[in-house]
Amino acid sequence: MHFYLYIIYSVQSDSYYIGYTSNLEKRLSEHNSGISDYTAKASDWVVKYTEVYPSRELAMKREREIKKKKSRKFIEWLINSVG
Repeated sequence: MHFYLYIIYSVQSDSYYIGYTSNLEKRLSEHNSGISDYTAKASDWVVKYTEVYPSRELAMKREREIKKKKSRKFIEWLINSVG
């Protein structure tokens, strides 16, 4: 099983959300249907960036690493770095 670190973006709220999951399609659907508290304020979330990891622990570690930076510029740099 693979785990995905993902960054999604909402035009409605002009914000990014960083998370991890083993089922990206299902998780995006949950974000857009209001199941997640933070993302419930918008319903237009789209995936902007992903990284694949062989374990939940590694995906969680990477999520914390990105969130710790508290930097929109870094998130946008990551997204733009993949073309």
